[in-house]
Amino acid sequence: MVRLLLALVAMALVLAWSVAVLVRRDRRRSPGSPEARWIEARATRGLRESRRQAHAYQHFNDIDGVRALRDRD
Repeated sequence: MVRLLLALVAMALVLAWSVAVLVRRDRRRSPGSPEARWIEARATRGLRESRRQAHAYQHFNDIDGVRALRDRD
């Protein structure tokens, strides 16, 4: 019982420490120039588009997708 409690406390401490490190890094990060924000926004938009396209390909590459295309016409 004591070992389980110690393991849970250790896991909680590791998680809390990791979150604290990430929060500190995010706070130190400078806002950046307008160009940097524009580049980051474009990269995020491109990543979303890639995920959307991959999902569409996955959906229509199986037999149900072919059937859905046929039924749609």
